[in-house]
Amino acid sequence: MRWLVVLALVFGACRDNPPVEYPTVAPFDETAVTLGPMDKIDVTVYHGTRSAKAAYVLDAMGDIEVQYLGQVHAAGKTPQALRDELQQKLGDGFLKDPIVSVTVTELNSRKLSVLGQVNKTGTIRFTPGMTITEAIAQSGGFSPMARKNNVQVRRTLNGKLHTYTVAVERIAEGENPNMQLMPGDEVFVPERPW
Repeated sequence: MRWLVVLALVFGACRDNPPVEYPTVAPFDETAVTLGPMDKIDVTVYHGTRSAKAAYVLDAMGDIEVQYLGQVHAAGKTPQALRDELQQKLGDGFLKDPIVSVTVTELNSRKLSVLGQVNKTGTIRFTPGMTITEAIAQSGGFSPMARKNNVQVRRTLNGKLHTYTVAVERIAEGENPNMQLMPGDEVFVPERPW
């Protein structure tokens, strides 16, 4: 009987159950995300009763080729800042009172890393609103030796490194809230000891 109590204590202690001490809401403003190389955007220009829509992929330098304007540097600008710049430049002699809309279709320049005990380690494309469970799913899910309730997320905010321990299996079971990820996060799934 004494051995059963010891075994129960040992296996109970081995179950990972870290406290929920991680952000469940993205700690950044998605509208403040800037564009970068290989991002895809749609630009629609309304002038008078006409409209023209074009799809762009920012080149390696972060530039796009816009009708009437030629090459425009878009990298490092928010979609709203790019919209304002295009509207101002098109209104300076090319079109009368243009209204411009810029829509991001793919944020390919923003990435995060998933490493350790997943089926496909490496970098994945960040999408606004991405959670830790989605990132692991995009990495092929957990490997058989994954320590699912002791996943580490490393994040740099304002020059300071933060490390969060996340019980992903408990999230999947509905017991814990999901964690929102950010571009540049590093997710590490450790190997279980048994």
